[in-house]
Amino acid sequence: MALDTRRLLGVAVAFALLTAGVVVVQSGLLATVDPPDDGEYDRATVTLVSDSGERLAEIDVRIADTSEKRYLGLSDTESLAPREGMLFVHESEGQYAYVMRDMSFPLDIVFIAPNGTVTTVHHAPLPPEGTSNAELTRYRGTGRYVLELPQGTANETGLDAGDRVAIPDSVG
Repeated sequence: MALDTRRLLGVAVAFALLTAGVVVVQSGLLATVDPPDDGEYDRATVTLVSDSGERLAEIDVRIADTSEKRYLGLSDTESLAPREGMLFVHESEGQYAYVMRDMSFPLDIVFIAPNGTVTTVHHAPLPPEGTSNAELTRYRGTGRYVLELPQGTANETGLDAGDRVAIPDSVG
């Protein structure tokens, strides 16, 4: 009887450790992803278009279309040119949350539906120094694409919810 109890306890402990390990890995607490070289990103030009059809701006973007590239985003990037950004491409439309992890400059974070319609625009300041990953503000929105731009670009161009981002078919 004591042997069965020890075996059961051993199985329970092993299960608990395995579950804890999965949670830690999925949370990204132990993530050590090497940033891709700038040359490893595909590039494209997207066009910002008002809901009335007026061309607002063209933006040169790096494409973040893998989980590694989406996780890293613009972290550890020193700056972007005025009409430069990063376009995050998800496999399907959904609700996503973006954070300002290891950022050197504030951003406009634009969520875009599969048809190109802007669903949400956030103006994300830098987090206070010393903010832990767990304490970072989650900028949430719905879409298949997320466009990150230097903060102020949305206001300068007039981009807002209901407008469109024309994304080349080659992007996905």
